[in-house]
Amino acid sequence: MNTFIIILLLVIAGISSYQLYLSITASRVKRGKEQPFFVDTSVLIDGRIIAVAQSGFMTAPLYIPRSVVGELQLLADGSDSDKRSRARHGLDVVKQLQEIPGVTVVIFLDSETAREGVDNRLLALAKKHGGALCTIDFNLNKVAQVEGLKVVNVNDLAKSLRMAYLPGEKLLLEITQKGNDAHQGIGHLTDGTMVVVEHASQLVGKMVEIEFIRSLQTAAGKMMFAKVVNAPKQPAQKNDAPAKRAAAQKPSGRKQVTERPQRKVVDKKPATKPQNSARHPRKKPLTNEERLVELANSQN
Repeated sequence: MNTFIIILLLVIAGISSYQLYLSITASRVKRGKEQPFFVDTSVLIDGRIIAVAQSGFMTAPLYIPRSVVGELQLLADGSDSDKRSRARHGLDVVKQLQEIPGVTVVIFLDSETAREGVDNRLLALAKKHGGALCTIDFNLNKVAQVEGLKVVNVNDLAKSLRMAYLPGEKLLLEITQKGNDAHQGIGHLTDGTMVVVEHASQLVGKMVEIEFIRSLQTAAGKMMFAKVVNAPKQPAQKNDAPAKRAAAQKPSGRKQVTERPQRKVVDKKPATKPQNSARHPRKKPLTNEERLVELANSQN
């Protein structure tokens, strides 16, 4: 009996080990088939890819071509201070991505300079190795879609993660500036969405409680409209239009002379009877001979 139990336990252990081996092998095969992301210069300069990688959603390996690093180095050595600082920030982003645990960063050795251009080099590499293109460049995004490549856009990810506010919801918002109309105030949400607040032009620099009314989707992005909760009522303006109209209609002291309308004289002409131009000619009386001829013809 004890031998049977031992054999049964060994069989169960063997089956479990075999299932574990199959799962590990399948995960390795799946990991080998993961589609790599070829990272663009614009993504590295933007820097938001670090937050995405730290969150654990970036499971695919990141391929950074050497030509992209060379372009950042060229900009970092340039004379333009703005481009120089942004390029140095992009190089720092590459270093930070390499230090994030669980994120695979591969410096793809193609060449330091791309004669056909870095964008064309990225498209060619993504096609050759079956990868996706990670970029926030609008034009490069469109070209990649035309050529049938998968595009991972950080801007699209940020838009999809924006918090949606429905009409009637309330929120504390800081009014930062005046709007286009004299009574409007402008504020911004944490994700950058602009909020137009009615009757808030006098509340610039203050935190107020607002209630969302509606939203508007434009080409530049989403815009929200709201009103101030418990806003002070505006004094009603008197409408002087009826009084002015009544004053204008009062008769003055002078008598108004009205002219009698003159009668129009209509010449009545006697109606002329229409002349009948086509009159039937009268028949001449028949002679005796003609009567006899007609009588003979009628008898025949």
